[in-house]
Amino acid sequence: MKDFIALKNIHKVYGKGENAFEALKGVSLRINKGEFVALMGPSGSGKSSLANILGTLDVGSRGEYSFCGVDVFGLSQNQRALLRRNYIGFIFQGFNLLARTTALENVELPLMYKGIKKKQREQIALESLELVGLKNWAHHTSAKLSGGQQQRVAIARAIASKPLFLLADEPTGNLDTKRSVEIMEILQSLNSDLGITILMVTHEPDMAQYASRELHFLDGKLLSDSSRQ
Repeated sequence: MKDFIALKNIHKVYGKGENAFEALKGVSLRINKGEFVALMGPSGSGKSSLANILGTLDVGSRGEYSFCGVDVFGLSQNQRALLRRNYIGFIFQGFNLLARTTALENVELPLMYKGIKKKQREQIALESLELVGLKNWAHHTSAKLSGGQQQRVAIARAIASKPLFLLADEPTGNLDTKRSVEIMEILQSLNSDLGITILMVTHEPDMAQYASRELHFLDGKLLSDSSRQ
């Protein structure tokens, strides 16, 4: 059985010559299907560079990245875009919703890019909003929703295309404690009930407690890797 995600000796260098900066220094790790992983570390530790590589938004300078047995670094830019579109969902700290567009339409957006017809798009989007408790707010514009509700819409949008892998970048960074807990409980449910593999970038230890595994980065290296029951 092939690994779900496998990184081998990943290096990432920005710039050249005297201005070169090595953000990742030989990172190797595996993520199993169905895991919920928290990626932690201070600013400049390399966690964002690693997240961008895992999300196929960037490639390493050296090393190997296998996603479900596929050599990601061997793919063209267009092929990586297709991989993202079909298998990876993204949740961002800033929500990235269209303010004057309804929650339903925001969730439908990635389905449009996949060529799914309108009636089916609406059904899938409503089901996704129901999973995050926002079906009754489907026709509200995102500008009229609270921060916590907007993040729920963003989660619904991320899972509408039924990704195998969900990458969440500081998903509670703009929320108060109560709303943060609500979002984390949703992510935990998506992981346990739907089996979606999740990697969450966070600097908040309280939020990392919801994950089943913690990766700590420092100075471009994997400092520690711990799991909990």
